[in-house]
Amino acid sequence: MDDQSLLRYSRHLLLNEIGIEGQERIGKARVLQVGAGGLGSPAAMYLVAAGIGRLVLFDDDRVELTNLQRQLLHTTERIGQPKASSAAITLRALNPDVEVDAQVARIAEPSLASRLAGIDVVLDCSDNRATRYALNRACVAAHVPLVSGSVNVFAGQLAVFDFRQTDTPCYACLFPPDRGEDESCATTGVFAPLAGVVGALQAGEALRLLCHFGQAASGRLLTLDGRDMEFRQLRFARDPHCSVCAGRRGA
Repeated sequence: MDDQSLLRYSRHLLLNEIGIEGQERIGKARVLQVGAGGLGSPAAMYLVAAGIGRLVLFDDDRVELTNLQRQLLHTTERIGQPKASSAAITLRALNPDVEVDAQVARIAEPSLASRLAGIDVVLDCSDNRATRYALNRACVAAHVPLVSGSVNVFAGQLAVFDFRQTDTPCYACLFPPDRGEDESCATTGVFAPLAGVVGALQAGEALRLLCHFGQAASGRLLTLDGRDMEFRQLRFARDPHCSVCAGRRGA
């Protein structure tokens, strides 16, 4: 690390859990993130500020005025621009040493296997069930850790699935595909700071996975009630009949 890097990341270097070795791991890491909206904004900003080596960011939406209440990667002047392109401007200005690969595209399942090659962690900051399940299936197959977040109205959720471990439950174990349906904040609303809290937690979990410190988060669902700012933690186990991960070694 050069003098500028030592200065930029000095507050991380002071932490015993990170230090120079951990910061070098962060600097070599390749993260794939889906979504540059309410969750994706703080997640990407904290990851890039922390100095990850490469961020591959997928989003096919365009910036709208209604986004600006919570999607801090974007500005009023960029309304109408692709979110991925707008995000790249902000992120490269925040830390020009990080390689930002912004893809104006919706990530598709047929290409996920190749997209995950060489990726260390995946962040699911998407807003629809189809994408969440597709990312889960791909990460299970590729043994790549997945950090999943969601927010709606005043409710936030966070779960980590470390598929490097063969006994880790997957997203479909927690939320079976035949239950529930998409709820859009366009019709239900969303408390803006809640997206910031959950997105920042996603970045924190990704950095913990990269630096190997703290208690493993797999098998735990963290929920946040934004009305009372109350956190709860729920334990969940692997479903032996899961349609996605039941066939993995260790099932």
